[in-house]
Amino acid sequence: MKKLISINSLSTFLLCLIVVSSGFLMLKVSNQDSAVMDELAHIPAGYSYVKYLDYRLNPEHPPLLKALAATPLLFLGLNFPTDQKLWTSDVNNQWSAGTDFIYKDNGQKADLIIFWSRLFPIILTLIFIILVYFLSREIVGPIWALLPSFFVGLSPNFLANGHYVTTDVAASLGFLIGIWAYDKYLTNPNKKTLWIAGIVFGISQLLKFSTVILTPLFLILSLTRWWLKSNELGYNIFSKKSLKNLWEYFISFVKILAIGYILVWGVYILFTFNYPILKQNTDTVYLLNSFSGGPDLSWSKCLPNKIDLRCIADIDIWMSSKPILRGFGQYILGILMVIQRSTGGNTSYFIGNISSSGWWYYFPILFFTKEPIPILIIIALGLYLAIKRFFKNTKDKKRNRFFNYLEFNFYEFSMILTVLLYWLYSIRSNLDIGIRHILPTLPLLYILATGSIKKWFNSKLDFEYVSTINRISSAFKTFLKKSLKFFLILLISIWLIADTISAYPYFLSYYNYFGGGIWNGYKIATDSNYDWGQDLKRLKDFVDKNNIQKIGVDYFGGGNVQYYLGDKAVEWNSAKGDPTSQGIDWYAVSINSIESAKANPINNYQINQENSYQWINNYQNPYARAGTSIFIYKLK
Repeated sequence: MKKLISINSLSTFLLCLIVVSSGFLMLKVSNQDSAVMDELAHIPAGYSYVKYLDYRLNPEHPPLLKALAATPLLFLGLNFPTDQKLWTSDVNNQWSAGTDFIYKDNGQKADLIIFWSRLFPIILTLIFIILVYFLSREIVGPIWALLPSFFVGLSPNFLANGHYVTTDVAASLGFLIGIWAYDKYLTNPNKKTLWIAGIVFGISQLLKFSTVILTPLFLILSLTRWWLKSNELGYNIFSKKSLKNLWEYFISFVKILAIGYILVWGVYILFTFNYPILKQNTDTVYLLNSFSGGPDLSWSKCLPNKIDLRCIADIDIWMSSKPILRGFGQYILGILMVIQRSTGGNTSYFIGNISSSGWWYYFPILFFTKEPIPILIIIALGLYLAIKRFFKNTKDKKRNRFFNYLEFNFYEFSMILTVLLYWLYSIRSNLDIGIRHILPTLPLLYILATGSIKKWFNSKLDFEYVSTINRISSAFKTFLKKSLKFFLILLISIWLIADTISAYPYFLSYYNYFGGGIWNGYKIATDSNYDWGQDLKRLKDFVDKNNIQKIGVDYFGGGNVQYYLGDKAVEWNSAKGDPTSQGIDWYAVSINSIESAKANPINNYQINQENSYQWINNYQNPYARAGTSIFIYKLK
């Protein structure tokens, strides 16, 4: 009992240390980073939800993270542009709303708005670290559970995305609690676990639309649990009793989804309460016009035929005009907009090329170049040991071996299935804009690798038929092996700490050694992998320190050049030519802009020659950088 208390006390202390360290780093960096691109849309949208209960802005993302982020802003006495065209008649003019709300309508409060908006995302990230620990503890115990929590808490990728008003760490939380709660229900089915699973599913849908993947995942898990139960009871899967169990699992699956979607409907009803129904309907028609038949096509015509996205879009248009259904209609609108964007793609720079149709190997390469090397070693070692362990046991038939694995490692199976489904979806998508889109799978990989390594670490020798001398020798060898294994884990942990410290405060631009590090990683991929606009305040510091009176600026991000640099900045791009013709001796350009302009266009992508930055070749390497992501040229 004393030993257990001691282990629990030690693990609690170390977990607190991880959480405090992670929180401290995110708060420090949050105060230094300017707004990133997506925050320009998310912050005003969230404020409009909680202040005005109106969902006309940013419908392509669920409300929960944005609403939480905006809650502290209610106490700052802010103005919002509800009397301007961008709100009254424009459709989803989120970017202009962000510019006006953050930088124009509220005096000198921009940095205050951004900092306080990031408070809840940071808190949510810290909660996520804690939940990773508790889920891991059920699988690997209290001490080993610290390892995946440590990886999340100190990973530059989570430290970067965890302090922005974006939905990617929120999505990670949604997936984690979703599979955890559903597994709890399947393991111990009762009313309490069913309601918990349903509520948690609803919360996950309110965090990010990618959590829709949980629906087919839950169905597969239910079928797997039904198959296991039929085997355990000796039923033929086509027998009446087995089919009755299958029906019960299906009904439970439907009930859980129903509970979740009732919660989603309730939240959306709240946040569309003051959204004029006529405007919601006209906005929906406009936003879905690309694959919808519009309001003139009756959705009922779809019913005798195959239901496709065009039909769903028309149904959504119809729902947006019905008071009782329009909350759910706004939810479906968001999902359709995500599908629309994922299918259409996004212009991306990747390893010297630029395209809008994506690359199937985009996420695998980013995974191997943006994940810290010590974490990659743990994942690779865990995978190798798991495969070796699976094939080493040849005593049972393969079918029995797989059955036994599922029976005793159902949590692990759920996580493996989640990773496979999510990666398959991501690789097939044309939306290649950042490693942040696969963040939900990384903690699951950490947990799986830790579980595999724990089994390797705790392997024991059979002393039953061994002499005393050999027992002593074997015990010494076992002690030596475990000591070496322990120091390997310790070394990897220290390595990750050193890696994270060396990346501070440029966590967003982090690449490992294979990817070129924080200073050269942009050659792999930019956008939210490297340059999302986080360094504009650092450009201001450079301009002030060097007493620069005029500088041309081509900036990509959620900051505002005029707000930070005032009359010193002249907004300039490639098409305007060499700025020295206008007496401008300094030039700052976001790496995302210049790399995209100089990249090789593929898959029928076209670059206008006047936007290719040919004139900048007349100058040598950049004179300096603002942070990592803005090149600064001294032209004279």
